[in-house]
Amino acid sequence: MLAFIIRRVFQSFVVLLVVGLVAFSMFRFVGDPIDNMLGQERTDADIERLRGELGLDQPFIVQYGKFLQNAAQGNFGISYRQGRPVAAILKERAPATLELAFVSGILAIFFGVVLGVFTAIKRDGIAANVIMATSLIGVSLPTFLIGILLIYLFAVELGWLPSFGRGDTVQIGGWTTGFLTSSGLKAIILPAITLGLYQMTLIMRLVRSEMLDVLRADYIRFARARGLRDRTLHFRHALKNTLVPVITVTGLQLGAIIAFAIITETVFQWPGVGLLFINAIQFVDIPVMAAYLMLISVMFVAINLIVDILYFSIDPRLRVDRSAGH
Repeated sequence: MLAFIIRRVFQSFVVLLVVGLVAFSMFRFVGDPIDNMLGQERTDADIERLRGELGLDQPFIVQYGKFLQNAAQGNFGISYRQGRPVAAILKERAPATLELAFVSGILAIFFGVVLGVFTAIKRDGIAANVIMATSLIGVSLPTFLIGILLIYLFAVELGWLPSFGRGDTVQIGGWTTGFLTSSGLKAIILPAITLGLYQMTLIMRLVRSEMLDVLRADYIRFARARGLRDRTLHFRHALKNTLVPVITVTGLQLGAIIAFAIITETVFQWPGVGLLFINAIQFVDIPVMAAYLMLISVMFVAINLIVDILYFSIDPRLRVDRSAGH
């Protein structure tokens, strides 16, 4: 187990280096930040001076090396747009994105598993067929269109929920939360549903498919022949084995929720790191863009590492196969 964890951690470290190199390389083709930072009356001397101050006159590999060295210390440089440390800006914006991702993930996992199990058990029922037909909406429609439809229905027509912003927040130490205010709770409903609907649909369909396969297994038939109740069969035997492959996909979807938050935050003007990244692209704010992509990469890699460890711990076949191989 320890060797497995060490190997996964090393692989994760290599992945982060590669992602950082690719992302840092792409920024060279986004645009020149000097054009946005200096006015039209700039001179060649002003351009060279600012390039020297920002370190843009150095070779690419030197810039990337300094970026990694500073990033390892939590220093992502100074924002070209705001003139403030990027780490401080991310610290201000991260709570909004993490709370949105948390609520979206909870909704996606809970309703995905519950509806997946229900549609598998009642696969021939009218309600299950309606749910499966309706779930095509979550797969077919793009995220921004779902958000616009929800805004039109619940904010414009009904007036029940706000259409943008985070609502009132409360400062708790270095963390700002909207969970403790009524406006904050109302504001997070529509973005959370928009962000989690696609992932919930995928999880539901995967759980249903795996549940149907498990219910056809021989040991389920033998357990039913022994007289076990359906509730025991479904939730004690079938569901347990169904969730083993679901864990991997669910972990990837949790990472996707954080990555896809860019679109949702833009539609709802949610003040998170996703909206910050979009604004950074428009201004060619390279330190903010690089810090954002590295942050997302770390979250993805950490989630995948946790999923691998859980999968290895839950599925005894992996341990048996590894022991047999040794």
